[in-house]
Amino acid sequence: MKAVVVKRYGAPEVAVIEDRPEPSIKSNELLVRIEAVAVTAGDDRIRAARFPHGFAVPARLALGIRGPRRQVLGSAFSGVIEKVGSAVDGFTPGEEVAGMNGVRMGAHAQLAAIRSTSITHKPAGVSHIDAAGVLFGGTTALRFLRGRVHPGSKVLVNGASGAVGTSAVQLAALAGAEVTAVTSSANAPLASRLGAVHVVDYRTQQLDTLPSGFDLVFDAVGNIDRSLGLQLAAADGFAVLAVASLWDTARASARVITGPAQESASDMAHLLGLIEEGQLDPMTTSFGGLSAIVEAYKLVDSGRKVGNVVVQPWA
Repeated sequence: MKAVVVKRYGAPEVAVIEDRPEPSIKSNELLVRIEAVAVTAGDDRIRAARFPHGFAVPARLALGIRGPRRQVLGSAFSGVIEKVGSAVDGFTPGEEVAGMNGVRMGAHAQLAAIRSTSITHKPAGVSHIDAAGVLFGGTTALRFLRGRVHPGSKVLVNGASGAVGTSAVQLAALAGAEVTAVTSSANAPLASRLGAVHVVDYRTQQLDTLPSGFDLVFDAVGNIDRSLGLQLAAADGFAVLAVASLWDTARASARVITGPAQESASDMAHLLGLIEEGQLDPMTTSFGGLSAIVEAYKLVDSGRKVGNVVVQPWA
């Protein structure tokens, strides 16, 4: 099979296509033919060893010193089941599924071994491209918003045009919140279409000059720290730091929420259902086959990616 391999950390060009053996599966795993797979900010951080402040050393110790130990990246995918492990129930070969493979990754390839707890059935009305695209940002936004946003809540989303931000704006609006989106002026019409009531151009207004009193401050970029988040939040509001430094992560509290989103098959199914019902725009663009991975990484590196980017390993 063809796979994108990253043997050392570096620029997008370190990602190369190689022939690799078909993955073997354990009893609790499935072999999935990957029809579409996202190229996310998470993949980009690992490929470039560009981690939030303070995480460089622990991340390299966990992932690999000079390059990732798991050389095939890619977590959020959609595809078709090829084989099913002996201990797996509820899935059969030929079914269309979507999911996330966590730190095991391996989905930037034509075939991947996937844990049975990491997938859900893909609705027929949702394309593989959209299913793969929505999961990374969608599950992150859903995890941080759940239980904290209600009808009438005032929500600030910083980085409203990216993978996490576009989902956060839409999911908060669906919950009945009054959303203020921080993005560029070029993406202001998009933010409004997705449900933002107010749009702030970060190039002309500094974040620390925004009025306070938000019930939830959602930073999807990494340039709001604990102090600024609490400054912008109401006295009983929350600051969500989706890309937090090690120091802010260590000081997480009931009002300052950080850390990775937990992968949940039920959350994935919920997001795919919203797409099928026309309530959630997955905001996904396909770059084509695996040979487009370098260009996809360059876009993510630029910081100008809008929504989600996927590649299609069999294209």
